[in-house]
Amino acid sequence: MDTTITTATSNGVSPAATLQLHSIIPENPTIAMELPSFVSLKRQFLGNSAPGEFFLASCPSIALHVLTTCDLDPRDLAKLEATCSFFRKPANVSPDLELSISEVAALDICQKRAIFKRMGEEERQEIKRKCGGSWKLVLSFLLAGEFGYRREKSQALAGPGHSIAVTSKGVVYSFGSNGSGQLGHGTVEDTWQPQPIRSLNGIRIIQAALGADRTMLISDAGEVYAFGKDCFSDPGLEVQQTKVITTPQRVKSLTEIFVVQAAIGYHFTAVLSREGRVYTLSWGKDEKLGHGTDLNCLLPQPLLGALENVPVVQIAAGFCYLLALAFHPTGMSVYSVGCGLGGKLGHGSTISEKQPRLIEEFSLLKMEPVMISAGAWHAAVVGRDGRVCTWGWGRYGCLGHGTEELEMAPKVVEGLKDVKAVHVAAGEYTTFVVCDDGQVYSFGYGEANLGQQGDLEENTLTPRLVSSLKETKERVVHVSLTKSVSFPWTGHTFAMMESGTLYAFGSGGRGQLGVKLGDNIMEREEPAKVIGIDLS
Repeated sequence: MDTTITTATSNGVSPAATLQLHSIIPENPTIAMELPSFVSLKRQFLGNSAPGEFFLASCPSIALHVLTTCDLDPRDLAKLEATCSFFRKPANVSPDLELSISEVAALDICQKRAIFKRMGEEERQEIKRKCGGSWKLVLSFLLAGEFGYRREKSQALAGPGHSIAVTSKGVVYSFGSNGSGQLGHGTVEDTWQPQPIRSLNGIRIIQAALGADRTMLISDAGEVYAFGKDCFSDPGLEVQQTKVITTPQRVKSLTEIFVVQAAIGYHFTAVLSREGRVYTLSWGKDEKLGHGTDLNCLLPQPLLGALENVPVVQIAAGFCYLLALAFHPTGMSVYSVGCGLGGKLGHGSTISEKQPRLIEEFSLLKMEPVMISAGAWHAAVVGRDGRVCTWGWGRYGCLGHGTEELEMAPKVVEGLKDVKAVHVAAGEYTTFVVCDDGQVYSFGYGEANLGQQGDLEENTLTPRLVSSLKETKERVVHVSLTKSVSFPWTGHTFAMMESGTLYAFGSGGRGQLGVKLGDNIMEREEPAKVIGIDLS
């Protein structure tokens, strides 16, 4: 729809706002019949001559329809309020007669989200309060979560030895190593061919998390399913025991939490509720990730301290540490908790933190984070302005700053200053960055999973264009790579295209690429198309 909402001024006085109807009334009569009656009736109002204009105040429902149908960004809705009094006045429409047109539009757009649909009225009002008292802010909160980890969109995840692909329709495919049943097919046999997990028929999955020998899946109903080793389904499980589950099982300890994201770290798992609260399940160590439970506690515990009353939109887990992207009415910020080895918490030191602590460097950089990624030993963030920051252990050049030195606070990657990043993925000593034009840059350890052509034995200390992906002549929208320290130097990478095509490269000896390799071939340097999955 190409509708234009305009205001006019005369002698410095702003008259009633008007709405151009050129695009509201389609030329195709079939389409017109499908529109709400108040829209299709406008043809009678205008006659058969050229479309004209009328005062918005005479029929505010048309303006509301346009704003909702166009799925405007919350910032655009706020700009409408700032530039035209019509959008600030009470709309006198349900569900709240006092809400402005832009507020009602924001609420309507929120109601299109699967997570919001399932909320009761009390829950909706509570999240509205936490977000700052505006439906526009609630919409910003929901959109930030969707952007951060592709919630409800197709995704492919590269785990340590196995892989998971989730389609936009909620169907899950798995392939690769399966010695602990982490593929969910009811067996412990490896497979290189992507196969749907048939026991999940009728359940729509919207997000996945992978760890060493285990998998967790999140449904659109907030349910958590786990399979493989150490899947946290039995609260009485001792650390030393190994329990293998070969088909998805509901995690009983999480049944009272509506989960929207999970992240598997080293020695712990974290989940994020739809209200923006973070819970961790931990084996203790010295950093108990925000709660003082005993070493073997497998029950979810909420993160306390600074994030207790601040909604979180995305979590990311690495080696014994957790990052949380938090939402504030004035913008977003990043908190970290856990092991500070290598400076990966971003606070300017290697000191560990037992409760979440704000990373203050982003304020000094005048940068608002919109996406976080936690690698094994280093972390990365994308800012709203497209800049990329990295910090932590810089071994093999994985920070992209031209050296192998560690950085204990976020530092802008200068080698990316001429591009605008929209996605970043940190692995084990490797980093990938996706730009708004669909091009991909990588840096770090010089193995096949960098996707770069030429001498693969050389480490890449600064961002370098992944020419092998450019040659596919497709636009990349998302990258996932292995980050577990349990399988050193055996990582693989997925690049998902705007068309839904999936390419894989790196180590594939266990079938984790979803591509059949020749005899005695353990990896693939050039991206190969993964067949049998529709991620469009």
